[in-house]
This record gives sequence, structure tokens and C-alpha cells, in this order.
Amino acid sequence: MKSEFIIYFCPPIKYYSWFNMSEIIKLRKGLNIKLKGSAEKMLEVLPFPATVALKPTDFPGLTPKLKVKADAVVKAGDALFYDKYHPEILFTAPLGGKVISVNRGERRKVLEVVIGADESAGFIEFTKADPTTLSEDEIKEQLLKSGLWPFLKRRPYGVIASPNEKPNSICISTFDTAPMAPDYNFVIEGQMDTFQTGINALAKLTDGKVNLGINNDSKFSHVKNVEITQFDGPHPAGNVGIQIANTSPLNKGDIVWTINVQDVLFIGRLFETGKVDFSRIVALTGSEVETPKYYKTVLGAPVASLIDGKLKQADYNQRIISGNVLTGTKVKEQCYLSYYDSQVSVIPEGDDYELMGWATLGINKFSATKTFISSLFPKKEYELNANLHGGDRAFVVSGQYEKLVPMDILPVHLLKAILVNDIDKMEQLGIYEVVEEDFALCEYACTSKIEVQKILRQGINTMIKELG
Repeated sequence: MKSEFIIYFCPPIKYYSWFNMSEIIKLRKGLNIKLKGSAEKMLEVLPFPATVALKPTDFPGLTPKLKVKADAVVKAGDALFYDKYHPEILFTAPLGGKVISVNRGERRKVLEVVIGADESAGFIEFTKADPTTLSEDEIKEQLLKSGLWPFLKRRPYGVIASPNEKPNSICISTFDTAPMAPDYNFVIEGQMDTFQTGINALAKLTDGKVNLGINNDSKFSHVKNVEITQFDGPHPAGNVGIQIANTSPLNKGDIVWTINVQDVLFIGRLFETGKVDFSRIVALTGSEVETPKYYKTVLGAPVASLIDGKLKQADYNQRIISGNVLTGTKVKEQCYLSYYDSQVSVIPEGDDYELMGWATLGINKFSATKTFISSLFPKKEYELNANLHGGDRAFVVSGQYEKLVPMDILPVHLLKAILVNDIDKMEQLGIYEVVEEDFALCEYACTSKIEVQKILRQGINTMIKELG
């Protein structure tokens, strides 16, 4: 019984900072994976990309309807496609130029709209105004027409927010605890006024509060018009879903909107300049990168523009990931950055055979269960690859997942409810509170090699289909 108490009944510790009287929540569950290749605090501005692309596949549940065809000339901010079931939600061009192609997959599914970027193409003009002087409807209309609305996601389900809904609150995490994640304190330098403008606009969209999750020594601690909560603990403490669960857990019928830090900057720039500016700072990270650092580029830029000439071994078998190593998408050089990603990770593929790998001392191996001798060196950084080290095994209740998810839910039971399509059990076990990133550590540490994130999205899609 003692071990069960430790695993299941380990609530976060709450106390208050004497400095700014913000609440501090100490999370004890989770796991920090220390990988080699975190970005150094250096910023390089990349040249204007030759092409950019918007990919409907980046938006779960979206059925896109095109507004442009190949050879059409567009300006930055022109609509490329829209949501079939919410025609008011537009997806706009990050840069102006000529539409080179509309690439399709099976059953003519739209995979991406590619634009040949042209600096002289210009911008669509939107309203330039102080959001504090505008009404909720005016701000909402501006976000919808400019194509910035898709940056707002809703919980439950982690899909694009509906303009017809009113959220209980809007939650933003200002730090990321994933492996080699970008440091938003560095990214935000010189842009705090723009961030505040974005916050002022978001505050008009809810009758509740804009909740800001910060960590220690955060530059976001002086942001106004928000309620600040400080979090301390291992990954996934930086996930906005974990922060919501430990401040105001979602009940059936509750709606919370979330948005990323750099996406708040997009909103701030829109109201300050009257133009869309999708400039984004991306962290190029990983053990295969010669000099991991930050690059300023634009949303939807080619992956090749970030990694060409920057890897240690150009002909080596590497895995390129748009995003972090836990939740990102495997891509190729000719692919484009995913819509919500501020990180590109490059690690060894690890598809070579490792003789007696399980029987070694594991000095250079990381283990979530402290199986190897490397656990004696807690500050050591590791050069890990994408090798699964085995295949599927029986999916059993071991208590392993519960140690990694700082939420009051039982992950294994929830996943099994999804597999048997038991909607009532899924509701009772907390499916409204989680999205893939919240269970990513479970998939990493799983001895059964279960595709946890894929199963969770399957369950979310079922809930959307059955309950809306």
C-alpha cells in the first residue's frame, strides 16, 4: 500500500512568492530528459525564404476548402483556405507571392499550399488600433479576417477554438520543459510591449481571466491584465494542459482556450501595425547540429532553410523533427515547418543493430526507471537516438505512467477505455483534460512500446464525433 500511496496520491505543493504574491505550484511527478544539443542564446536572421507553405494537416479535425488555385498571386494576409464547417475561420498566407502548387494526397486530400515568396508582393491592410479601445466583436473580426484565429486552441480536445463559444478563461504557458525546448525568456527579448498588446486583445475574448503560467526568474512576471501562477517541477510542468489541471481542472461543459507565446506576438503585431507579420524565432537543436542556436525565419518556411550546412554529418542517417523529440513530427529536408512549431530537432536515426544492448552497463544511456549506471550522474547530458529498442508487448497496469503525469487521472485506464470505445469511461477518466503532449512522456518511457499519443487522439476524435 505504501508504494500505491506514493504513485497515486502525490498532490502538488502550493505556496506563495513573497516577491509578487503569485501562487507557486510545485509538481513532483514527471521526468526531465537531458539531451545534448540545446540551443545557445544566439540569434541569426535567415534570408527571405524562396517558398513557404501552409499545411491543412497541421490542424486536427479540419476539413479545408480552398480559396486559391495554382498560379494565383496573393499578398501576405490573403486567405488560402478556410474551414468547411466554420467558413469564418480563414488560413492566410504568411508571405506574399505566387501560389506555386496545391499538393494533394489520397482521395485528393489537400496536403499543402505552396507559395513562391516575393518580397514586393505586399500586405493586406487590417485595422491598426489599441485593443483596449475595441469591443470583443471587433477584435474577433480582426483575428478571423487576418488568419490569426487558428492560433487559438480549445480545451477539451486541443482543436481550433470556435468563434461561437465563450471560454471560461484563456491560458498561456510562458515556458517549455520539453527536451532542448526554446527559452521564451530569450525569444521575447525586445518584444514585451508587443506581447502585452496581444494579451490586451485576448483579455477581451473572455469574461474570465487570462492565466499566465511562469517559471522561476521569468521575464513574464510583470505582464499586466493577467493572473500569474508560478510552476516548478520536471517536464511536463511547462505544458499548458498540466497547468490548467493544477489550477482549474476542466469539468464537462467547461471550455478553456490556449495559445503559444510567439502566437501572442502575432496578435500584438497585427494591432500595432495593421499588418500580419508571421516572423518566428525557431530553435535548431539536437546532437546532430553543429552549433545549436536560434534562427529568425517565417511561419511555414522550408526545413532545408534551417538545417542546410548546419549539421555535423550531412550524409549521416539522421532524424529531422519539426518540434521537440517527444511530440514533434518526422520530416524531410524538402518539407515545411509545421504551423505551431518553434523548434526543429535533429538526432541520430538509430536504426542500426545494437548487440547485447540490454545487457550493457549503460553509462551513456538514459533510463526513466534508473536501470542503468548512468543514473548515478543526474546532471549528465545524453546523445540519444530514435531506436525503439524492442517491439510491442502486453499493455499492463504497472503504475509507470502515473509517475510521469502530474494530473489526477489514471492514464492506462483512460487509454484502455479508448481502445474499447467506452465513451462513459473516457469521460469519467479525464479525456477532457488531456491532449497528446500531456501523455508524451508515457509513450517515451513505456516498456510495452504503446503508441500512446496516437491512441489518445483516436479517443479525442471519437468524443468530437459523438458529443461535439
